[in-house]
Amino acid sequence: MNLHGVFAPLTTPFAPDGSLAADRLRENIARYNETPLAGYTMNGSTSESVLLLWSEVYRVWETGKKYAAPGKILIAGTGAESTRETIEHTARAAELGFAAALVRTPSFYKPAINDEMLAEHYIRVADAAKIPVLVYSVPTFTHVTVEASLIVRVGKHPNIIGMKDSSGNVEGAAKIIAAAPKTFQTLVGSASTFYESLERGACGAILAVANALPEMCCEIWQAFQNRKAERARELQHKLTAAGKMFGPQYGIAGLKYALDRRGYYGGDPRPPLLPAGEAARREIDAMLDELLAETASRR
Repeated sequence: MNLHGVFAPLTTPFAPDGSLAADRLRENIARYNETPLAGYTMNGSTSESVLLLWSEVYRVWETGKKYAAPGKILIAGTGAESTRETIEHTARAAELGFAAALVRTPSFYKPAINDEMLAEHYIRVADAAKIPVLVYSVPTFTHVTVEASLIVRVGKHPNIIGMKDSSGNVEGAAKIIAAAPKTFQTLVGSASTFYESLERGACGAILAVANALPEMCCEIWQAFQNRKAERARELQHKLTAAGKMFGPQYGIAGLKYALDRRGYYGGDPRPPLLPAGEAARREIDAMLDELLAETASRR
């Protein structure tokens, strides 16, 4: 399976009463289908996965599978704390026709977590899975970082085909790429390191900012493919600023507000997360106005 390109980890829309708004998700997907995005990840951290019931996750997956355009690759976030539950959710994603499963590291029993424990977890999941498995390292939330030493242990498994590295550590990702089998595909999850990671051998990215700026993210990917380094670096500079705004600065609430500004449906995050405040909205407005004006001027 070729996972090259840019994937959007889709946000989850909610109705005013806080329930899942599957119709709004369908509308967003219809618009993303018109972009060069390689596909969509559903039920990752950007999807507010930990705030969803698994029955809601399944509805999200069903909606994605029904409305994604042919050729868009669908990746399901199936990770849970227990190996058994992860296997169960991965089986459901396979039944629905998803192409791959993104499996986050378990994190609750932190003192017990080491390469041996993680390797056992991933190998058991991969042995049972009917779709390929991607390791998911997102230490910002889990406080567990996947190192090259783990990938050496699991990367040769025929059903573990790659990983998403959201550590933001370019050197760490480079070590993983160097240690992994040649067929192992590393996708980065940090907007600020996107282009540099491509230069180090990453095959693409799953970027939260791609929800709001799919065209810019895909243009960086295409510029890299066409060896237009100057243009790629220029865009990367802008993407880094946007990525920080939608990441550590204003988070999912800021990203959802940006979606509303771009004509998608963002809406409010689910409690206990709070909507973007007035100061955040002003700053996001100014950033988007500048980016969109620059884009329009090049047409």
